[in-house]
Amino acid sequence: MTYRVVQWSTGNVGRHALAGIDARPDLELAGVWVSNPAKVGKDAGELAGLGRDLGVAATNDSEALLALRPDCVVYTAMADVRIFEALEDLATILRSGANVVSSSPVFLQFPDGVVPPEMSSPIRAAAAEGDSSIFVNGIDPGFANDWLPLSLTAISERIEEVRCLEVLNYATYDQGTVLFDIMGFGRRLDDVPMLLQPGVLTMAWGSVVRQLAAGLDVELDGVEEWHTRLPAPETFDVASGTIEKGTAAALRFEVRGMAGGRPVIVLEHVTRLRDDLGPDWPQPAGAGCYRVVVTGEPNYTLDLQLLGTDGDHNTAGLKATAMRLVNSVPAVVEAPSGLLSALDLPLVTGRGLIR
Repeated sequence: MTYRVVQWSTGNVGRHALAGIDARPDLELAGVWVSNPAKVGKDAGELAGLGRDLGVAATNDSEALLALRPDCVVYTAMADVRIFEALEDLATILRSGANVVSSSPVFLQFPDGVVPPEMSSPIRAAAAEGDSSIFVNGIDPGFANDWLPLSLTAISERIEEVRCLEVLNYATYDQGTVLFDIMGFGRRLDDVPMLLQPGVLTMAWGSVVRQLAAGLDVELDGVEEWHTRLPAPETFDVASGTIEKGTAAALRFEVRGMAGGRPVIVLEHVTRLRDDLGPDWPQPAGAGCYRVVVTGEPNYTLDLQLLGTDGDHNTAGLKATAMRLVNSVPAVVEAPSGLLSALDLPLVTGRGLIR
């Protein structure tokens, strides 16, 4: 069976999703939505950097795209600084009858117990009205902290703690809004950025902790946050701009699911802009990795190393997010309507991708 797909945005993740849609024999690209007027009319192949046309021109006419009655929309538009606009986008798409796989807003990965019901209930209502389904995922939040750790626990006798880590250098991640405005890199250490405002870490990654707890049948007493930052030892440049001496250049945080007075499920990020920062912090396997540590009987450590064919681990991370969505399209289209989590879907594989 072939599924007709619309790609919604062509930014850092969206352009990789376009390439992924083209790579799957069971997906047909029906349309492309762009926010930048300069991209309107351009061929999807050009926007994806494929070096060839795909025969589909980009548009900013959302109504025309939904009128095509696609089976699924791959939604990768930025939501971090426009959460309510993104939620309205998703509701509109769902009400039209199209299913959705989306990289954001990330709390929709598993919102129960993470955000107030009024944040997710309009999405559920829209899915019911359109008899459609939505799956929000990626690499993190996403695969690196849902089925990767859950699969590892299948060979445990006893579990004391499940810890999911992202250990990456973000120097080549060319997204200034995320790095500077949201994460606070390049800003004074006493200047608290959006990400580190009370409750924001839990809104962003509490879904990870809550979903793992549900998958492991653990009732949490609560979720706690912790973070620390390190300054730049001197001024240096990254892909998104300049990091001045003394400003934030490394960030480490945890979102801890607590039970019985101790952390039992932990999401940890170790983010550097230079490899020599925080030498006593967890170090990556390879150029960068996602790591799962299961403490118990036995103890397990699983490293998922990332590296794109261009030699950049950040490229691999963007592709992983895009392909987690694209490869999930058939399962989401065939699933019952509603707001889905990874716990609701069958095993998603790279079916048809071997050439």
